[in-house]
Amino acid sequence: PDAIALCLDDQSISYAELNRQANRLAHHLIGLGIGPEVLVGVAVERSFDMVVSLLAVLKAGGAYVPLDPQYPRERLLHMLQDSGVRLVLTQAQVAMPLPEGMATVDLADPHLALCPESDPKVVVAAQNLAYVIYTSGSTGKPKGVAINHAALTEFSSIAAGYSQLTAEDRVLQFATLNFDGFVEQLYPALTHG
Repeated sequence: PDAIALCLDDQSISYAELNRQANRLAHHLIGLGIGPEVLVGVAVERSFDMVVSLLAVLKAGGAYVPLDPQYPRERLLHMLQDSGVRLVLTQAQVAMPLPEGMATVDLADPHLALCPESDPKVVVAAQNLAYVIYTSGSTGKPKGVAINHAALTEFSSIAAGYSQLTAEDRVLQFATLNFDGFVEQLYPALTHG
């Protein structure tokens, strides 16, 4: 738990702290009704908060939808409507064009620090959604591709295997959250320490 999980510039965070932060946010999300098959938008800058957000949504049993605030407003609105996102995790510094009335959670909300740090007791089935990622839309409107927990777990294991990852390795996270290659860089590294 004391090993470094993430590094960004001159900062780092341990697996224990990453887990505590993800658990606090997950408990908050559960309190807002997030659970299996409920989609949550994630519109954050590259940061520790980005990884905390993804893990928290998964720990709550929900599925995340990556939302790039740089995308054109029409594309974002289509993605939000098409996916049925219930709320969006965001940061105050991220200008996100959201539909009127869309529920949001600001990751800097001080109330999150008061949430429990224990692992949530949520049952998630292998076939429950883990995330929905949208295609480029180069041939028309972007389409959501739904990935379940079983597929994410299997892919993470396969990617770690062909990369021969060990706990001593470090993986550069260079793909954007909105690109499907992102999962290949994040989850195999985290699941192998």
